[in-house]
Parts: sequence; structure tokens; C-alpha cells
Amino acid sequence: MTYVTMYALTGTVLIGVGLFGTTTCSHLLRKIIGLNVMGAGTFLVLIALARRTTDPLPDPVPHAMVLTGIVVAVSASALALALLRRYYRETGRTDLKPTLQKPRIARKDSHES
Repeated sequence: MTYVTMYALTGTVLIGVGLFGTTTCSHLLRKIIGLNVMGAGTFLVLIALARRTTDPLPDPVPHAMVLTGIVVAVSASALALALLRRYYRETGRTDLKPTLQKPRIARKDSHES
């Protein structure tokens, strides 16, 4: 087994673990972590694909895609964490399970000054 195959298999396992965590956990922070693990697995598979030829130099296009993907993933993670924090502040919950309570929505009446 070559190291390229090991990287590809490790990336596939990471994608599976992230998918499992995203689908089975109800806590939103764990879902965000699962998505990040899936992204890391995808990046690892792309790096392994860059060395699939017998050339002494790897293909630079997958490396550029991975670098761009890392920047996008960090930005998306920061946005997801900010949205989770806002959701927690508004609802007091960190999961998406439905409740029977009315949501706390602050409404301004036009009659009050």
C-alpha cells in the first residue's frame, strides 16, 4: 500500500466520520465540527489525487484547490459559529429539536411610544 492510497483511505474515513457526526448529533456545535471533519477528509483526498501520476512533481491544481478550500472552510466555520451564538442568544437552545413552546420574539407595538 502506497502512501497515496493511505492518504485517500484516511480521507475517506474522515469523510465518513464527519458524515456520521453530522447526521446523528442534534447539538449544532457538533454538527459544525462534523462538517469541518468532512472538509478535512475531502482536502486529504484531493491531496492524494495530486500524486496519482508517476511524475516526480505533483499536479499543482488540486493543491491550489485545497488552499482555496481551506480559506473558504475557515470563513464558513466562523460564520456558522457566529450564527450558532446568535441562535443560542435568541432561543437559549443549541439544538434544532422542535418544541411546543412559543418562540420568544420581541415585537414592538405601534401604539406604544
